[in-house]
Amino acid sequence: MEKKPIVLSGIRATGHLHLGNYYGALRNFVEMQNDYDCRYFIADYHSLTTAPDPTALNANIRSILAEYLAAGMDPEKCMVYVQSDVPETCEFYTLLNMHAYLGELEKTVAFKDKARKNPNNVNAGLLTYPVLMAADILLYQTDVVPVGEDQEPMLEQCREIVRKFNNIYGDTLVEPNILLPDNAACLRLPGTDGKAKMSKSLGNCIYLSDSADEVNKKVKSMYTDPTHLQVNDPGHLEGNTVFTYLDAFATDEMVAAMTTDYQTLQEMKDHYTRGGLGDMKCKKLLMSVLQETLEPIR
Repeated sequence: MEKKPIVLSGIRATGHLHLGNYYGALRNFVEMQNDYDCRYFIADYHSLTTAPDPTALNANIRSILAEYLAAGMDPEKCMVYVQSDVPETCEFYTLLNMHAYLGELEKTVAFKDKARKNPNNVNAGLLTYPVLMAADILLYQTDVVPVGEDQEPMLEQCREIVRKFNNIYGDTLVEPNILLPDNAACLRLPGTDGKAKMSKSLGNCIYLSDSADEVNKKVKSMYTDPTHLQVNDPGHLEGNTVFTYLDAFATDEMVAAMTTDYQTLQEMKDHYTRGGLGDMKCKKLLMSVLQETLEPIR
């Protein structure tokens, strides 16, 4: 029997998962479990680098596990585990730290960004986050890592660690490949406020656990086109969060079934850009699309 490629990825245990997690990573996790040897973990160690709250950690682990399963992960098809339940991860992390250099770690974009935002919480774990990530991946001789676009630089650091390690010890570790979402809109799903990224800390998330009413309320307040003041005004798609979400979530079949005026999403886009289509009608379609997506998970 041909050996399946090994896939590994995980999500930090910092609270409920949101749509950015789902379409940037979790949906891929579920789709890949039928064709790959998949290992998916809950990253509790990683969560301690920025949110060291031991009182919330167990609850966060349980909620993410529930959301993994609700989204379609099947323990009969993939391995699901908690990062801290594998002691070899920390052993390997220690070894890999001997091959990671301060200057390179300090240049990590994610580290510089978090250190700038929270200068009083620059701990050693935050600095060596890419090394712990590398230990998670390399411990299993992983072939493919499905992640969001923001994780790509850290995966490249992992690949560099492999090259250095193998240069010293011989052909020992597997250099993993990255798998990004195939939908361009999902590479980095913006927040409901139009900011570049959906983030718990920014309070601009739609969570998988949100009620139907909560989802609708968030969509109604969603950022659109600030120049589209009247219904007859021509609208703009670029930077319009509602249409970014429709690109990510809506199929033409959904559009045809949920509206009486359009057979495809492109028809709605054309109407919006030439004028005569109000933002609320677009939001109502998005509400229906998100409810259909989230109801099975909910």
